[in-house]
Amino acid sequence: MKPGPGGPLPGLNGRLAVIDIGSNSGRIVVYGREAEGRFRMLATTRAALRLVREVERGHSLSPEAVQLTLDALRDFKALAVGAGTEKIAAVATSALRDADNAGALIERVREELGFEVHIITGEHEAWYGFVGALHALPVGDGALFDLGGGSMQISRFRDRRLLSSVSLPLGSLRLSDTFLASDPPKNGEIRRLQEHVRRTLEESRLAALGPGEELVGTGGTARNIAKIDRRARDYPLTRLHGYRLPRGRVQEIAETLASRSLKDRRKVPGLNEDRGDSIVGGSLAVAALMEVLQARDLTVSGQGVREGLALGPMADALPPPRAVREASLHALQSRFTVWDPESAARRTAFALAVQKGLEPGARPEYQEALAYAAQILDVGTAVDFFDRHEHVADMVLATDMGGFSHRDLALLSAILRQAGDADATSRSYAPLLTGDDRQPVERAAVVLQLADDLQERCARGSEPVLECRLGRREVVLVVPALAGWRPRALGQRFERAFERALVVTRDAAAQPA
Repeated sequence: MKPGPGGPLPGLNGRLAVIDIGSNSGRIVVYGREAEGRFRMLATTRAALRLVREVERGHSLSPEAVQLTLDALRDFKALAVGAGTEKIAAVATSALRDADNAGALIERVREELGFEVHIITGEHEAWYGFVGALHALPVGDGALFDLGGGSMQISRFRDRRLLSSVSLPLGSLRLSDTFLASDPPKNGEIRRLQEHVRRTLEESRLAALGPGEELVGTGGTARNIAKIDRRARDYPLTRLHGYRLPRGRVQEIAETLASRSLKDRRKVPGLNEDRGDSIVGGSLAVAALMEVLQARDLTVSGQGVREGLALGPMADALPPPRAVREASLHALQSRFTVWDPESAARRTAFALAVQKGLEPGARPEYQEALAYAAQILDVGTAVDFFDRHEHVADMVLATDMGGFSHRDLALLSAILRQAGDADATSRSYAPLLTGDDRQPVERAAVVLQLADDLQERCARGSEPVLECRLGRREVVLVVPALAGWRPRALGQRFERAFERALVVTRDAAAQPA
């Protein structure tokens, strides 16, 4: 399922500002195009609007709400101009779809601010939300929900293709205002809200998730639940995109928030202060949805409608996660003039040849992480040559790397860090990495450092040919293009990791003991 465009929205060419006027809040993001068609955030801000509250009361926006929205949009335009673009794609969703005087607001925006606001249908909102939320996540099949202030869009997808979507009046602010009159909410109010959400979801005939299907959530409520959970535990990544929560934890957070007054909720670490009045209804709705779909986990997307608009026209199916990962790596590499494609290619070829010779049965995730680490190692030299492993390991965790799960990023970062520091361990990446990862990560790190040593000692333009010969006590690597090599401390690290001595030579007749 792919709807046509919701209006004359400009495609991303250079820089573009995307404005999303939602039912609860408005936000602008300014993007710049990078290599491989990726975009990079250049500036952003948001404003609490609470438009759905106005529409629920009187089916139209009050003069105060109109002025509040105009003031926010004026600030958004200033941010766009300050970031170097006047090309603005502005859309509005549920609240303005329902407001009787939405046309008057749009006309004032056109006259006073000089850009168009397009009210997109629920179908288009679901499409752009699907494209934006799923594009950079390694998820193939399942369901996506986009929970705003006024509505919840729920979409089903298979093989990264959107199959169907439904828009339900289950927005976080709408639910909170309708059912939760007390502060903190009474048990009866909470129960009636939960029953309403379950009944609405069941009437929409949502089927439970099947084997291999995942639930993905986007929108402010989902992101705030993830932020609350992340702040409550020691977690190695700061990014929310790709964060996973078990259903029991979502339910626990919803119950905790519901038990507190508005004043106390606003003090919860990780919760945006202006979401204190809507988070209870939203979190209870998410918990109910997970129950109805029988979802064990929730994967949070930090992206949505705005990113979908920025990506522009898409094919019927999103690109596979591997293609998205490789585009992300290429975009990262292209930011740094120090990155050397020839060295990266030679290092990668040596690393994979050594790993294949030593561990032909290595799991694909370790093989892939090693290959990616070999490709991007040079990026760290943009900060400092001697600590390049540490710097690029930190970049991996801090940079927007599409197509990677949090575990993928932890593996990649751990291999890079340990390659440059023999005393580093994978323990700091818990819970994403466990004790079972310790030896594979250590071995991959040693192989990466060895491959870097070899590529540095082979003439540029030479073929990265390597033969690995295994003996009972030795490993002999035959590298015809090698000019010279001595083991140093790396030889000791290799022997500890693989329980064999290492011999590196260009002598084709050399045999291991």
